[in-house]
Amino acid sequence: MATLRVPPAVPSPQEDCEQLHKAFEGWGTNEKLIISVLAHRNAAQRKAIRDAYQATYGKDLLESLLHETHGDFEKIVLLWTLEPSERDALLANEAATKWHPANRVLIEIACARSSQDLFTVRCAYHKQYKRSLEEDVAAHTKADFRKLLLPLVSAYRYEGEEVNMHLAKSEAKLLHDKISDKAYSDEEVIRVLTTRSKPQLIATFNQYNNEFGNPINKDLKSDPKDDYLAALRAVVRLICCPEKYFEKVIRLSLNKIGTDETALTRIVATRAEVDLKLIKEVYQSRNSVPLENAVKHDTHRHYEDMLLALLGSDQN
Repeated sequence: MATLRVPPAVPSPQEDCEQLHKAFEGWGTNEKLIISVLAHRNAAQRKAIRDAYQATYGKDLLESLLHETHGDFEKIVLLWTLEPSERDALLANEAATKWHPANRVLIEIACARSSQDLFTVRCAYHKQYKRSLEEDVAAHTKADFRKLLLPLVSAYRYEGEEVNMHLAKSEAKLLHDKISDKAYSDEEVIRVLTTRSKPQLIATFNQYNNEFGNPINKDLKSDPKDDYLAALRAVVRLICCPEKYFEKVIRLSLNKIGTDETALTRIVATRAEVDLKLIKEVYQSRNSVPLENAVKHDTHRHYEDMLLALLGSDQN
């Protein structure tokens, strides 16, 4: 379900880093050459290019990109070139240290990554910031959000497909009782949402719908303006149907007066190697317009070219 397009015959990392160095030489930067290389290499290949660049030119490729690119193009190229765990650690640090109640980035990282991927993000965070992700989340969030976010970012969910239907039924009732009482931050609600495996939670949410006649997210909409309830709905949506969650983020980023490039960049860069093809399909079904067309309408120049390349729509 990835949109990343890697050519059948990939040049060596040494050849790629020489092409990138060539793109930086002389007056002006050759952005098209940067895109032709980096937007068509997977995470392992991009890491090999960075290693070769460091060995050949004595500095990190990211430093050269930071010096030679600008604006939204710079942001997406840098984010894309990072290893996935480094990228998520950077996004998590920005979300935690500049936290506000409407920010969902920590929830995206905690719920839309595998358990091992989330563990790797926490390790990358240690290395990059010399402290733990949990430490920063605890320091910068508060009240109900802290109660929810701390166990989410520190979770290591079971990844198997087994489902206990008796447990699903009992925990669906537990969730319904707590939600009916408006006890949204009850420790039992948080325990279920932050510790159960994704297949187990999906079974629980299905049981909730079957038993009580409403999807759980509908019952979590008693106050549409409540940011904590919106956070709970984001958890449910990311566990059940991440492609629909991410489609909505992209749709809102493009439909605003002035494109929300930060959100658009984040979703494209983090999902191009995962499920961006599925997100594109949901977008077209929901909006009757291909996502590429919306991107062309709302973005420009090299930023647009990089987005289209990661969407699998350039001619490389």
